[in-house]
Amino acid sequence: MSNTMRALVFKEIGRTAVMEKPIPEPGPEEAVIRTTAALICTSDVHTVKGALPVPAGRTLGHESVGVVHRLGSAVTGFSEGQRVAVNAVTPCYRCSYCQRGFTSQCGGPLGGYKYTGQIDGNMAEYFIVPAAQANLAPIPADVTDEQAVYACDMLSTGFMGAEHAQLQFGETVAIFAQGPVGLCATMGANLMGAGQIIAVEARPERQELAKRFGADTIVDFTQGDPVEQIMDLTGGEGVDAAIEAFGFPQTFEACVRVTKAGGRVSNIGYHGENPNPLQLPLDAIGLGMNDKSIHTGLCPGGSERMTRFFRLLQSGRIDPTPMTTHRFGFDDIERAFDMMSSKEDGVIKPLITF
Repeated sequence: MSNTMRALVFKEIGRTAVMEKPIPEPGPEEAVIRTTAALICTSDVHTVKGALPVPAGRTLGHESVGVVHRLGSAVTGFSEGQRVAVNAVTPCYRCSYCQRGFTSQCGGPLGGYKYTGQIDGNMAEYFIVPAAQANLAPIPADVTDEQAVYACDMLSTGFMGAEHAQLQFGETVAIFAQGPVGLCATMGANLMGAGQIIAVEARPERQELAKRFGADTIVDFTQGDPVEQIMDLTGGEGVDAAIEAFGFPQTFEACVRVTKAGGRVSNIGYHGENPNPLQLPLDAIGLGMNDKSIHTGLCPGGSERMTRFFRLLQSGRIDPTPMTTHRFGFDDIERAFDMMSSKEDGVIKPLITF
């Protein structure tokens, strides 16, 4: 058996490459996974464009599932060959941030996001799982790899948007952008019992998916100011909550504007390509006095959350796989990455199989 593997790596700003690397060896609390399926994330694209400083040769990716290849000496309850998934965020569960409940900030701001930022990512034939005891999640036999891999980031981040919006049954929510994360936020808002889900999206294929996942009303921002459209839909009152799932200054401001007094803004968009400060319109926050709240967050990690998503997949209450618009083998990973970068051919999520 070869002791090397292939990995998609960052070469320089604007460039990726497939590189041969040694198959990693696990530390005592780690596991090595042989990858079977992966998704490409828009944040990987942002990283290659320079949003996140990483060294040349660092492996990209944070959405992968596979089978256990090797286990560290301290990892118990798993076996080689077992199907497993790992969240994009891999907390230690020991540091002060984790113990205070902010596991995504493990060790410091954004510290739970270790893949690519601190260690090699998992867009490779094999990858390391840190703190494996807490972060490895067994995949049930009746959940496919394609379903499971959506739990690694898209479902976890999208549902976080609805959770941080603190939605109560019957409330109104506007979700800005129906990319993969926004679509998963729509699923989450629907499951949490939102009474009116307004999805802001211009692309017809994404509009259709939004309706399929639970949106009641579509607002097409190319047909007029979305803030005005949403205010009209709510009788001038605004929505109880708004979810920003695009990572763009204008959509962030729009979320603040469409929420009613006492409303909540949940930001799950990645603002990595925006060099300027986000603007907070004073009139929309009552000069700082109208009880609006803004909650930011990073994909929650850990095996328990993954297991909860697997239960939803098993029950049939959610099925994210309609977001898979393209399929590639790992031999064509650079082509898939270029497609995700250019957003060509209506791509939403390309699935990579190994």
